[in-house]
Order: sequence, then C-alpha cells, then structure tokens
Amino acid sequence: MQINNENNENNDNVAAIGIGAMIVFIALILVAAVASAVIIQTAEKLQQNAESTGDDTTDEMSGKITVLNVFVNNGDNFEVYFRLAAGSDDTAAADILYQITCEGAGGTFEYIAGSFADSDIDPLDGTAAITTAAAGVAYRTTLSAFDGLTNDCGPADLFSNDVKATLYIHVVGGGTTYDILKVSDASVGSVVV
Repeated sequence: MQINNENNENNDNVAAIGIGAMIVFIALILVAAVASAVIIQTAEKLQQNAESTGDDTTDEMSGKITVLNVFVNNGDNFEVYFRLAAGSDDTAAADILYQITCEGAGGTFEYIAGSFADSDIDPLDGTAAITTAAAGVAYRTTLSAFDGLTNDCGPADLFSNDVKATLYIHVVGGGTTYDILKVSDASVGSVVV
C-alpha cells in the first residue's frame, strides 16, 4: 500500500486583500477623527470670540450716557441733563467720568476732569439726589469747568474767547459720549448744546 502525501499549498490572496482594506479603513477613520476634532475646536474658538465681541459691543453701546441738554449754570459750571442709554445697567455716579477740553487764551490747551460723584445727581422727577443712576430716568448734574487755577473751560471763558469746548463723558466698563460745547450767551440758563 502506497501512501501518497501530496501537500498542495494554495495561495490565498483574498485574505491579504481584506487585511489591506481593513488597514486603509482604520487609517481613514483616524484621519476623519483628527480632522473633526480640529474643526470642532476651531468652531468653539470662533464661537467664544464672537460671544466676547458681542458682549464688549453691548457694554460699549448700552453702557453709555445720552446727553439731553447742557445749560450755563454760572460762569464756571455747566448744568448737564442726561440719562443712561437704553439697555444700560445701573451705574454709580463715581463710575461716570467727564473731561472738558478747550483752547485757552493764547492758544493753550486746557483740560478739566472729574466724576459725576463730584456734585449731586438729581432725578428730574423731583426725588432726592442719588448716587447710582438707573436706566430710563432723566437726571441733571453740575459739571465744574474751572479748576480754580489756570484751566478754565467754563461758559464765561468760552464766551469771552469765542472758542468751543469738547465734553467727553466716559462710563467705566462702558462707552464714551462726546459733545461740542459752544456758548453763544453766557447768562445763566442759556442753552449750550
């Protein structure tokens, strides 16, 4: 009896192709995962930047003063009627700063600065003076435009030198308002703005 041992080795190419396809498939999944992570991170960063810009813009636009009118109070002071801009948060008088700049006699630059806390802030409805301004309420306050020394941008000085002054009102953490002050009559109660 004769035993015939024949070993037939057949190459199985189908399995090799399947393993290669699986490696390519896994590589594509990894690339897609990395790409999606980058896209998600970029989208989050853009959203955070947009929110931050939006918040800053809202603070700047709504956190500011609207000047209703300015009158001559006396030779050194202006009476300012104002309200907070729509959407503003309540604002302490110490957080409302002003500066007045003008050209003095002989072309010198003159500068006066202070805060709304330097004098009373009176609501126009006749209630008592306040220390914190609220949105939707009109107020009046007196701004000193003479430092008692050399800087004088008061109504009498503006009128006699026939110059204009610039009034800047800054809200801490908010926006800035400015108006040009031209005094055509230095008598008490005359309209300036």
